[in-house]
Amino acid sequence: MPKIVVKFGGSNLRSQEEIHRIVQVVKNYNQPLIVVVSAFYGVTNYLVDALEKAPHDEEIANRTVQYLFDLKIGSLNYFIKDATLLSRTISLIREQLDELKNYLHGIALTGDASKALEDHVLSYGEKLSAIFLNGIFSSQGLESKVSFPETIGLITDGEFGNASADFHLSTNHVRESLNEDLIYVIPGFYGISQDQKTTLFGRGGSDYAAAAIARCVGATSLDIWKDVNGFLSSDPKLVDNPVLIEKLSYNEAAELAYFGAKILHPRTVEPLTDPRISVRIFNIYGELDVSSPLTIISREKSVLSGIVKSVTYSDEFGLLKLKGPGVGLKPGILAKVTTALHLAGINISSVLTSQISINILLAKKDLQNAYAVVSAIELSAVGKLQIEDDISIVAAVGHGITDNYGIAARIFTALATDGINVLMSCSGASPIVSYYLVQTSDRTASVRAIHQEFFEK
Repeated sequence: MPKIVVKFGGSNLRSQEEIHRIVQVVKNYNQPLIVVVSAFYGVTNYLVDALEKAPHDEEIANRTVQYLFDLKIGSLNYFIKDATLLSRTISLIREQLDELKNYLHGIALTGDASKALEDHVLSYGEKLSAIFLNGIFSSQGLESKVSFPETIGLITDGEFGNASADFHLSTNHVRESLNEDLIYVIPGFYGISQDQKTTLFGRGGSDYAAAAIARCVGATSLDIWKDVNGFLSSDPKLVDNPVLIEKLSYNEAAELAYFGAKILHPRTVEPLTDPRISVRIFNIYGELDVSSPLTIISREKSVLSGIVKSVTYSDEFGLLKLKGPGVGLKPGILAKVTTALHLAGINISSVLTSQISINILLAKKDLQNAYAVVSAIELSAVGKLQIEDDISIVAAVGHGITDNYGIAARIFTALATDGINVLMSCSGASPIVSYYLVQTSDRTASVRAIHQEFFEK
């Protein structure tokens, strides 16, 4: 029987009420499932902080494991009344925490942690969540089993911090490991390299892990339960009366996630596009009707009468500017810069050029490192190297944006009417997105102006 992969995030595990709702959701499916779970809310950040402090603080290991044990022990005692089951679940949690403590002690002794060790330490948040949730499922009469990525054979390309699943090596192992008619509970966020090293799928990568497993088992759908009402025409914290988007294509969902929408990890749809597995978005605070998703993401493309489906934003990007009278025409400049950034492990999001300026769009966290890397290159045509980090990207997404005249004009007019200056813009890099760089102080007003133009008139 084909399975459904169901993903619960850390924000779904913050209270006993939310855990009750998760149990009810799983019961409402009334069929075998594969449940992929994130770390408890805030735990990954806590582990990142522990990694930073461990080389300088021998007590961080003890404090970390005690904090993680105390975090949900009350909920375990509340839900699990069977003493044997409670003891077994706590024993499994302590076993993971003992391993984690040993790794943190080792970092304290050596004063350093490799990328491989960092990935392994950060994976414990999801492992603890899976053991915790499996114990609660069992206490509620659900036949369930914990399976870790290393035991089911979710193989990756081996890149630490931002791995990709290797479906050629993974599919048969994962499918055979998850073929029983029960509920499997699997930690998200990571897979395992061919040499058995833990490799993370990037921050927020539990969505991608769930998608990878869905592809391997040939799931009927990937169901993601959030604490929001699916994809909307914009962030409800910024605009009045946002419109629910009931259907999105894979590419629209990917672009919205890339440009700041927090519903999905940007890479979630990658494994699902070829096998045409739909993503269904639900709200854990809604009716818990597993047959009525709020948003469905699939291969189906639809063009709305207004073209734009959603307006999103991101404050996570910045610009590295190379200025000089002929940088746009001088052969080899861009090649040297992009090669140096690649070797430094810095991802380039976009490049916009002119005769006198090369503008490289990067993650803000990489700007200072990129500045240092490019400064070390001999570039005679570059007279000035400059960082611009007080910017935001506002993006309009929807099939038909580049095929219908007047869309960009309406956006520019809406922004100009509100007195907003566009620093830079790009249309055509993707057929479904048009994005605009504005001062961060203008970001909220920009989102509202574009949303009003397309959804509120």
